[in-house]
Amino acid sequence: MAKYHLHLAHLYGDLLNTYSDVGNIIALQYYAKQMDADIDVKVISIDNEFNPQDFDLALFGGGQDYEQLVVSKDLPNKKAGIDQFINAGKPLLAICGGYQLLGHYYIGADGEKIPGLGILDHYTLSQDNHRFIGDITIKNEESNQEYHGFENHNGRTFLGKGERPLGKVISGNGNNGEDHTEGAIYKNTYCSYFHGPILTRNGEIAKKILLAALEHKYPDADLSRQKALKIKPTF
Repeated sequence: MAKYHLHLAHLYGDLLNTYSDVGNIIALQYYAKQMDADIDVKVISIDNEFNPQDFDLALFGGGQDYEQLVVSKDLPNKKAGIDQFINAGKPLLAICGGYQLLGHYYIGADGEKIPGLGILDHYTLSQDNHRFIGDITIKNEESNQEYHGFENHNGRTFLGKGERPLGKVISGNGNNGEDHTEGAIYKNTYCSYFHGPILTRNGEIAKKILLAALEHKYPDADLSRQKALKIKPTF
């Protein structure tokens, strides 16, 4: 029986699950098992209340513009809870559309301006008849770790105050194809355009997310063994 127990909120997991978000959950559960922890998952969807006290970590995935527009209309009902969750330092992984919707707004492929939560200080523009598609490699300058993934997005995201990139682009396009950044980190919120899913190829990110969740929920626990866990390369 696992020593530690974590509760994960899959935000709009029935609608925003185009980019293998379930794979990220499976990866988290895989690494959690090695950390003597288990994870149960609850989908929080349209009209569901999001109580940040009920969860230890969260996943906010991406989808097509139509689904994101539907979600954007429900998001104001959950803004206070998501804001409290993020600013309490609980870990959240946001991929593509979820990344965009945490910011101020994004411009859809048809030019429509879709409002986001504005909890993170970025915004996203669109491209005319073009997408960033292909393999991408970035380097996180704080940890000196390289992350590998696949990007496929029309959006061009520009980071704002309090955000730092998940990594600097070694090869590929990244957030916007201009400033050589990819993704965003704010407190323990990790954002990225990596599909694939990201955590199956980058277990070090899964480890960071799980450690943040465990340290927040079990502040007095000895997590030295979990911190020492070696992550084998999967790329």
